[in-house]
Amino acid sequence: MNKKVLMIMLIAAAQSLAQKFEGLALTPPMGWNTWNNFACNVDEALIRGAADAMVASGMRDAGYRYIVIDDCWHGTRDSLGFIHPDPVRFPSGMKALADYIHLKGLKFGIYSDAGWKTCGGRPGSRGHEYQDAMQYAAWEVDYLKYDWCNTEGLNAEGAYMTMREALRAAGRPIVFSLCEWGNNKPWLWAKDIGHLWRTTGDIAALFDGFVDHGTWKSWGVLMILDMQEGLRVYAGPDHWNDPDMMEVGNGMTESEDRAHFSMWCMLAAPLMAGNDLAKMTEKTRRILTNREVIAVDQDPLGIQGFKQHVRDSVETWFKPLSSGEWAVCFLNRSKKEAAISWDWAANPVSDDHSGRSIRFDAEKFKLWDLWTGKKAATTKKPFRTKIASHDVRMLRLTPEK
Repeated sequence: MNKKVLMIMLIAAAQSLAQKFEGLALTPPMGWNTWNNFACNVDEALIRGAADAMVASGMRDAGYRYIVIDDCWHGTRDSLGFIHPDPVRFPSGMKALADYIHLKGLKFGIYSDAGWKTCGGRPGSRGHEYQDAMQYAAWEVDYLKYDWCNTEGLNAEGAYMTMREALRAAGRPIVFSLCEWGNNKPWLWAKDIGHLWRTTGDIAALFDGFVDHGTWKSWGVLMILDMQEGLRVYAGPDHWNDPDMMEVGNGMTESEDRAHFSMWCMLAAPLMAGNDLAKMTEKTRRILTNREVIAVDQDPLGIQGFKQHVRDSVETWFKPLSSGEWAVCFLNRSKKEAAISWDWAANPVSDDHSGRSIRFDAEKFKLWDLWTGKKAATTKKPFRTKIASHDVRMLRLTPEK
């Protein structure tokens, strides 16, 4: 059967397959993406090296699975319209690269765009959605990041629905990541289309503030955090809010990296590292592989955390966890050290979204500091500590029987 006939059959079959592959992202996806550190400077040696480093560093064992090539891997389309990788940068081809990644116990991700061209000027998928989905299936791709550049005249929901149906028709279960930047409020319509959707524009390796690129801006960690207000009710297992890939290890201070990672875990965000895995410092590795903090992100309850209290520069966030536990994170947004004294009994917690609440005067919890790895007393007494500038104290609360 030739490709033309097969493509016609797939398009016909897709009409009755209007749903995503279910169950592929019951917890937020974890992995690594090329863009934040390497942009268009990608080739197969880099990707193989990243896969090697993900295993050697302990990241795979900590839960990271996806190795994702972002923009600029593309070559040209053949006479039938099928996309092929750049033959200079990827001489062995994508199937060979996928095989290498899979043999490492990892999964392979790729990038395309709903428009005529990608953000980097390579061939986009507009008009070739079914062909591209077939090609990704043949290459044994596991994850697709789908961008929104050069999409003049397109309806976002319809464009992403078309690629969802193309992926479904191609028959290979692929995690579908919608990178639409939140312009068309995907949290209102994307639950049945993809497994995660971007809620903002691009992140920058900056804790506070933004970078002005002229026609667009990239946002610091705190600005993106603020943009998540009101969105938690739309997220959950298999459908996640995505505040963009992480900048841990890309130039911020150790405290800022720790706070960034902690808050993404409190948000139940996808954890996609964006640093140079082969050259990361031991401090960066320890942050990215902290299993106690990762467990907060990956908790099977799948409830996004929320801001409970603000006093001066310090925000107090709560996240309900399974088995009656909670995560609590105190975030110091100031450029100065902050002292806190949190009286548990005076601050009951009620979360309408999860239906969970705590009366600390009636219940007692053991406290576990997730960054020091030490017990931090109980909720019977106020929690007092000092938090460095742009840093956090993150606790796990376990009911005391």
